[in-house]
Amino acid sequence: MRTLIAIPVYNERKHVTRVLERVREYASDILVIDDGSTDDTPMLLAKQPVEVIRHAENRGYGHSLLDAFRWARVDDYDWVITMDCDEQHEPAAIPRFLAAAARGEADVISGSRYLDIACEGECPPEDRRAINAEITGEINDRLGLSLTDAFCGFKAYRVQALSGLRLNVQGYAFPMQFWVQAVAHGLTIREIPVKLIYNDLNRTFGGPLDDPKVRLGHYREELHAELRRSADRLPVGALADVATCCQLG
Repeated sequence: MRTLIAIPVYNERKHVTRVLERVREYASDILVIDDGSTDDTPMLLAKQPVEVIRHAENRGYGHSLLDAFRWARVDDYDWVITMDCDEQHEPAAIPRFLAAAARGEADVISGSRYLDIACEGECPPEDRRAINAEITGEINDRLGLSLTDAFCGFKAYRVQALSGLRLNVQGYAFPMQFWVQAVAHGLTIREIPVKLIYNDLNRTFGGPLDDPKVRLGHYREELHAELRRSADRLPVGALADVATCCQLG
């Protein structure tokens, strides 16, 4: 089972060396997608024995994931594990994702920070937890899922299962499109617990998304747009009140 570890980064000078050194304890095939960093991240990456995709400018979290999926497909990997580079995802959890993948029971193994409630470091800002809970609940209701954490970026994907998806969302709303298409294409989804670690209350999304109301509206808009696009392959009731919700914002 060939597995690629893919790590999107953007201005992670503070964390990138330490994270990669720890990841290398558990994996040898590592791809970093540098999404247009303007700090010392590119120079630090040059000192690491990892593959790097470098964006000339910031293109968004979703774009970085799409690059990782393409790389995994072209290089004939069986699985790709994605994780963040801000020390909120523990490299020590990689073997648990590998073990779950090896069991062959799922196409997507999604980390959940809320299967185990204990929080290490600072707890997430209340607006982030509230938006996660609200959107996760709507995704479950519309798609017949039982997710506890729709936004965790620590995931393992079966590469072959991704081949039928048509993903193009560039930014932080990428999970909205992904969950809808995963259900539309019959992918099997499992959650496993990962630690809830929050180290920096000052981290931001950047721009308008720093406003919780704008962020929630953006996520819902992308979710409803994908529900409409995939309507013919979704459970009955998935589009209930979508037009009204979208008009209300």
